[in-house]
Amino acid sequence: MQTEFDLEQYLNNGVENILKNIMKAVIKNPKQSAFFAKYLFSVNKLKKRRADAKCAGQHIPAFLIASITKKCNLHCRGCYARENHSCGENLGEDTLTSNEWSHIFDQAKNLGIGFILLAGGEPLLRKDIIEEAAKYPEILFPIFTNGTMINESYIKTLQKYRNIIPLLSLEGTAHITDERRGDGVYKKLMHVMDEMNQKGILYGVSLTVTKRNIKDVSEYAFVDTLHKKGCKGIIYVEYVPVDTSTRELTPNEEEREYLSEQLYELRKKWDDMVFLSFPGDEKASGGCLAAGRGFFHINAKGGAEPCPFSPFSDVNVVETSLMEALHSPLFMKLGEENVIDMDHIGGCVLFEQEEKVKELLL
Repeated sequence: MQTEFDLEQYLNNGVENILKNIMKAVIKNPKQSAFFAKYLFSVNKLKKRRADAKCAGQHIPAFLIASITKKCNLHCRGCYARENHSCGENLGEDTLTSNEWSHIFDQAKNLGIGFILLAGGEPLLRKDIIEEAAKYPEILFPIFTNGTMINESYIKTLQKYRNIIPLLSLEGTAHITDERRGDGVYKKLMHVMDEMNQKGILYGVSLTVTKRNIKDVSEYAFVDTLHKKGCKGIIYVEYVPVDTSTRELTPNEEEREYLSEQLYELRKKWDDMVFLSFPGDEKASGGCLAAGRGFFHINAKGGAEPCPFSPFSDVNVVETSLMEALHSPLFMKLGEENVIDMDHIGGCVLFEQEEKVKELLL
């Protein structure tokens, strides 16, 4: 029987355990060992900043999601970002500069935010921003990437800056991955994994979970294959339908419970890996973590949004501070009117309550 699950505590402890194991593996490499030892110290400093803020009556989430570009080099079937017009070729790159993102990263560090997840579009198209992120070794920057742009140049960057953690997007098997992402993508990612494993680069995998693949991607054999390739973490992201025609792909409550039970077993079997599920782990931790409860999202133009699946904003972080954005009128109303805690059919409450969220913007 599962015990109560604390998402933030699990991630913090899981990252610490991974880093301790890595330090053992790289004991003969003084530079790598020194970085991970220093980062473990930084984790505790950032925790203390958030704890001090909490004592002062200010809640600071441990996570921030930053979509640093709207462009992408792939055309994945059913892409939510393309459907809501936050990703595409003809949108123009009127996005924040690397200096503006650097200012955001600096504020996040000072607030005690220890994890900034970089997304897009395809974030590796903005190497200038990746290089700015590398200047903040106190923060881990997991990058949600399709992986096809990881070349020799990026391999060198990842070797040099250990706080940049690529999360390669897969759908499961070669057939399902290529069917959605394009022919040859799976083979390319397997090659990238082998190369990063050989170079001792920390990386993980992000999986879109549907009715079609939920059992395949959570079985021991699949996870064992990734583990042997050096994968140190798997994020299971429940499919959010772009329209009603694909709603049948969304896992039902029974299937979500199955995944939750599987993750419990996977965590016991592989304690040197991190396993996360969204929004499943949010439910186990007390509900949706969006709108600053556990994280919030900054879009490519700087708009502060509840989460990537609820792309609505009433403040821009270029014009205000991160702390002020956390108290935006929209975020406050979502909490005061209990929208985040509303009943819903699928896994994402804000996606299902889109009309209600729009009303709160008026």
